[in-house]
Amino acid sequence: MHSWGNSEGTEMRRPTALGWVALGLRVVAMAVVIFGLFGPMFLARRLGARNLAQSIVRVACRISVGIIGLRVSCRGAPMQHAGAVVANHGSWIDILTLNAVQKIYFVSKDEVEGWPLVGALARGIGTVFIRRKRTDAALQKQVFLDRISSGDRLLFFPEGTSTDGKRVLPFKPTLFAAFFEPELAALTWIQPVTVNYLSPRGQRDDFYGWWGDMDFVEAFVMVVGSLRQGRVEIIFHAPLKVTDFKDRKALAQQAETIVRQDLTTR
Repeated sequence: MHSWGNSEGTEMRRPTALGWVALGLRVVAMAVVIFGLFGPMFLARRLGARNLAQSIVRVACRISVGIIGLRVSCRGAPMQHAGAVVANHGSWIDILTLNAVQKIYFVSKDEVEGWPLVGALARGIGTVFIRRKRTDAALQKQVFLDRISSGDRLLFFPEGTSTDGKRVLPFKPTLFAAFFEPELAALTWIQPVTVNYLSPRGQRDDFYGWWGDMDFVEAFVMVVGSLRQGRVEIIFHAPLKVTDFKDRKALAQQAETIVRQDLTTR
């Protein structure tokens, strides 16, 4: 999800000698944590203990963020309603930071499932993969109905792509449409969430952003190999009740406005 804009003129800094050492140690530590907890997570999911499985995912992501050295702070709290969370999408690290602070299931386009490393991680944490085609609208609605009816909270990025983390692109109303189906509207709340990545001292403002033609491996190495890390602030806004809006466009616009109002641009 990184097709927005282009990365011309951005400097993909390589780690220093000590940075390469830190990178190696961090990758090994994250691998031990993530793959070490995958077994219990899969077992819990197989036994039907999905809530426990997602708690394990949350622990793994929280530890992994700590290993990287990225500090996480929150304002507000995750909603208790069933429904969906919508957030701005600025970095590949979103999959870790947003899972670290709440129990959610990501909704992602199906092509992500085949991506190296990211796809495997996404599958492991229970991501819901969908094809954004009109011909799959009925299937998508049924998937959402089944998951939300069971009390799950889904998370998707209405921008449809990641950015430099310093702007919010227009929210596409497509994925909001399913929530207006009669079976879903009365059940569903939408919680807007703003994600602010604050760069390490001395680094450019968009240090954590991932967009344009940025290679994932290079972006991963640059961030994880940085000795000095910044922080991420996650702001949970008041949830919106779907039935309070006339249509998907109105809901998407309101969610976008709320997310944008607390975005840190510098």
